[in-house]
Amino acid sequence: MSYLVLAIRGEDVRTTKNRENIDQIRQVDKTIVTDGGDVYDCTDVNLQPALNHPLLKDHKIQMEPSSFPNGQNVKSPFLNVESEAHPSVIECPIGTIPILRNNRREHVAGHNIDAVFTKFKQLGVAGIKYYDDVYGARAILNVYEPKVKKDSKDLSATGVQIDNGPNGIDGIIVGYSVAPNLVGDSFARFHIAWHAGASNKSCYDHTCPGFVQVNRNFGLGGRLQHVSVYNGKHYVLKILIFKDTKTKNWWVAYGEANIPIGYWPSSLFTYLRDKGNYTLWGGHVSGPTASSDSPQMGSGHFASEGHGKAAFIKSIQIIDENNKLVTPNENRVVTGTSDITKYTVDGYGIDKEGMHMYYGGPGNFV
Repeated sequence: MSYLVLAIRGEDVRTTKNRENIDQIRQVDKTIVTDGGDVYDCTDVNLQPALNHPLLKDHKIQMEPSSFPNGQNVKSPFLNVESEAHPSVIECPIGTIPILRNNRREHVAGHNIDAVFTKFKQLGVAGIKYYDDVYGARAILNVYEPKVKKDSKDLSATGVQIDNGPNGIDGIIVGYSVAPNLVGDSFARFHIAWHAGASNKSCYDHTCPGFVQVNRNFGLGGRLQHVSVYNGKHYVLKILIFKDTKTKNWWVAYGEANIPIGYWPSSLFTYLRDKGNYTLWGGHVSGPTASSDSPQMGSGHFASEGHGKAAFIKSIQIIDENNKLVTPNENRVVTGTSDITKYTVDGYGIDKEGMHMYYGGPGNFV
């Protein structure tokens, strides 16, 4: 099962402290500190890092989608039983966007992101994979904070991913992760990530140019407020990835109201320019000891424990060539796990909202 790991494949991804500081001073309109201690710089939307990409030199920012997929306005019943998890609302001025000033990363990871990710090939996955053309995907993710050893360079994440090309050479993913070595804490945080082409380079959030943000209130990399409790109250994150039918850009929206965050311009990709050819929904762990000393995934409990105890992903749908949200063709779906002794998938089925499953497990975490 191929899987992009929220900024894995990032052997070329580095940041330079002096350059970051200079750029921030030049572009920052306002600085905001959240209740959780995250620091965001409100940056001119037209001076955001995305526009430094050579393929976006003359890019004109699309401030909102030209349309949404058909069927996305249907009210989901999930809020009757679960509440939404979301990052802190950032009140940046009109014309700016919030960019996380991750001081923790400066001290913990030394700006060398590949020290956390794909340089190390150990990987564990559990979820659903769909083999066919897609123009977007959605899901409702059950949000937990799986335990990852604080002194390790491993991570545990859950997300929705769309790939295309040989070995998934182009890919985008949206979800959340716990990565102590990357951010200096063990909180669940919202991330987007992508890779494009054979350069073996991946990016997440605003660490390198590419993703164009337009939402002035949503902070990528932000801590998710409220997470699920084993056998207690549950919180969910609704994710929608969709291709704009006019501009061909890949948009990301979140929440019951499908609020747009931003997009990947289609010009960034070769194989993913027009559509994806496989989609994944599930949990994954990666890092130097992700197989030998595996962190938890999901709730940290096996999928067989079911409702209230195992993590779930539901309302799984794809967007077809008619820009309509539909349930994936079951004949093109594969469910699976990399190691059944550590992580499992169970409770797979289909209802009127789409596909659903339980997933996860304890790994080797003690």
